[in-house]
Amino acid sequence: MDADRDELIQRIQAVKQAREEELLAKANVVGVGVGLRQRRNERLDEPALIVLVSKKVPRTQLAEADFVPDMLDGVPVDVQEIGFVRSHQAPLKDSGST
Repeated sequence: MDADRDELIQRIQAVKQAREEELLAKANVVGVGVGLRQRRNERLDEPALIVLVSKKVPRTQLAEADFVPDMLDGVPVDVQEIGFVRSHQAPLKDSGST
């Protein structure tokens, strides 16, 4: 069973590498990775291509080109909402302190 899982993870990684740029061009997509599927905020023991979006929206509100399918090149896809990603800047050091 572990060999099957390892093979699936390798296939997911190959699909990620081949399709990441295309996925990142879709509306709301902010990241692509390999991880475990989630349902109702519970992580399952099912490897998948993870597509991170700032906000999930109904398919009816997406252009066809922006829809992310449940399967891509034969591997499972899980769309996970993570909110908006912002760069964090460390506070500047107070140069007037001694």
